[in-house]
Amino acid sequence: MHTRNPTALLAGGSGLVGGLAIGHLLAPGAFAGVVALVRRPLPARPGLEQRTVDFARLDAEPAVPASAAVCALGTTLRKAGSREAFRAVDVDAVVAFARWARSGGAPTFVLVSSVGADPRSANFYLRSKGEAEEALADLGFARLVSLRPSLLLGSRGESRPGEAIGKALTPLLNPLLQGPLRRYRAIEAGVVAAAAARAALDPSPGRFAWEYGVLAE
Repeated sequence: MHTRNPTALLAGGSGLVGGLAIGHLLAPGAFAGVVALVRRPLPARPGLEQRTVDFARLDAEPAVPASAAVCALGTTLRKAGSREAFRAVDVDAVVAFARWARSGGAPTFVLVSSVGADPRSANFYLRSKGEAEEALADLGFARLVSLRPSLLLGSRGESRPGEAIGKALTPLLNPLLQGPLRRYRAIEAGVVAAAAARAALDPSPGRFAWEYGVLAE
């Protein structure tokens, strides 16, 4: 009989990947409980504890001992309204959550990032994602995994016209993306959510970046 890991921390549970990750984190043989930091309530379920927080003041929250933390925080420039507001979520809130998780002793941190994330990118979105990854690397986690999907497929509660076009073209484009371009294949959000739980459960130390080939295993 496998012993279940005690607790996983989660931020971004109201999003597409984060919401799906909850079920994988609480699956048999996974974690005994999930503590989700939320800005608005999630549907209740056994094993899920919710804490309503202000991510800008997270350092005032009591630490929670955990064996892993999963961060699926993220927004879009269109939804955020400005670059500053975007960075407040995709960089500042991510780093605040990681620091809080580390204060509770979590040795493993899993971040849902983006393919092409690079702190030196000329693209603001990809640069921000890369800067978040770099900031996490300095926090002392024994295991740090950046999940880097391309276009996420799944049902969102908001309209994203660009994504809708991409999803419609996916059956045609994905088979054409071979070799080095395979990393840009669209991927189901549920597959990424399952990979997040898989990454959180593996205790192997090191810093890893999982792109399409590993995410889709």
